[in-house]
Amino acid sequence: MSKQIKFTETVLRDGQQSQIATRMPIEDMLPILETMDKAGYYALEVWGGATFDSCLRYLNEDPWERLRTFRAHVKNAKLQMLLRGQNLLGYRNYADDIVEEFVKKSVENGIDVLRIFDALNDVRNLQTSIRAAKEAGGEVQAAICYTTSEVHTIPYFVNLAKEMAKAGADTICIKDMAGVLEPGIASELVGEIKAAVDLPLEVHTHCTAGIAEMTLLNSVKAGADIIDTAISAFAGGTSQPCTESMAIALEGMGYETGLDLDALEAIAKHFAPVRAHFKEIGQLNPKVMEVEPKALLYKVPGGMLSNLISNLADLGVSDKYNEVLAEVPRVRADLGYPPLVTPLSQMVGSQALMNVVSGARYKVVPNEIKDYVRGQYGKSPAPIDPEVKQMIIGDEEPITCRPADLIEPQLPRIREEIKQYAKTEEDVLDYALFPDQARDFLGRREDPFYDVPVQEVEVSIEV
Repeated sequence: MSKQIKFTETVLRDGQQSQIATRMPIEDMLPILETMDKAGYYALEVWGGATFDSCLRYLNEDPWERLRTFRAHVKNAKLQMLLRGQNLLGYRNYADDIVEEFVKKSVENGIDVLRIFDALNDVRNLQTSIRAAKEAGGEVQAAICYTTSEVHTIPYFVNLAKEMAKAGADTICIKDMAGVLEPGIASELVGEIKAAVDLPLEVHTHCTAGIAEMTLLNSVKAGADIIDTAISAFAGGTSQPCTESMAIALEGMGYETGLDLDALEAIAKHFAPVRAHFKEIGQLNPKVMEVEPKALLYKVPGGMLSNLISNLADLGVSDKYNEVLAEVPRVRADLGYPPLVTPLSQMVGSQALMNVVSGARYKVVPNEIKDYVRGQYGKSPAPIDPEVKQMIIGDEEPITCRPADLIEPQLPRIREEIKQYAKTEEDVLDYALFPDQARDFLGRREDPFYDVPVQEVEVSIEV
């Protein structure tokens, strides 16, 4: 029998996050969910990443209600989410009690598979979420953040996969967020991990640099079990390779996919006008569809490139783009080669920009970078340059423990702060992750006059 290659469809999360900044409302998804459920996918990636923030901040949607809607219409495919370990769906470490409750509620509301990663590949930052997911009955997919540097070698990643398996992973994912996993290296990396760890292996990449299809093909040949793809309407560019094309190509090579090509065509037809609408209103930037070979040189994710362009334009220094781009790998080396994934990608990009715009390296340092150098995000992959460390935090000694060990339980205080508007534990978790956005969302929901500004009226009394 030929090997079956399973597919995870990303259009409902990473596909649309990569191309239209996660602005797709549930109304654009609902009519096609049952067709997607019957198409033969292994999993649908539907939640996590930036979707939670976007629901509250831009779409006026309850993210938990969105998840329950997915669950009501999807009975065959697994529902998958992306979770940033101890960062959950936010940009900082949260207390263990928040992580435990959030993971528990995610599974209760419909999530089957939790793809859990840490921006520094510090397995200590995965421990609480992995344990909570297993206790809740969820499937844990531990994700390796793939990047390149003098320390990010094949043995480094293989050892990381072993640590993740030991920590309780049910499957392993190679998460190539910048699209820089070259096909030849993919063959070696997948083969070595499969030989060392007896778990299913999934490969996730992006088309940013123009090599993603070759990378997935070589990964499959080397033994990968599952691949991430996006339906054609939201494929390519900074998104994933096309689902239909990869299915046809693999079946032509003798692999089984289990996918219904007629169903895939119907799914593509549904999302084509959705994509056209976002293009028409200017939320599909043509730049996200361009091939960017520089990603292979600078190891910079496509979204990070577009953010740099936007930030430089806002500052009126667009002419410094190439200078900032060249500074990114230098900053990354100074800081011990952190992978460029949320939140580290934003942090490294901001520091590179400040180094160039200020005219002096590390003259201006964001608080997040200071916290990173203090060890509050976890252990850097390589030692931080001592001179840079001195410039940023002076003689202060970084912490060496798991960062969350220093965070006291937070849920009791958070429940008290938001009790005026929170009806459920899910509401409390909204506020725990995104206080300002959640307070506004819940306030509008509970109080019809929440957004009405206070009117000051002068009263004149004649005597």
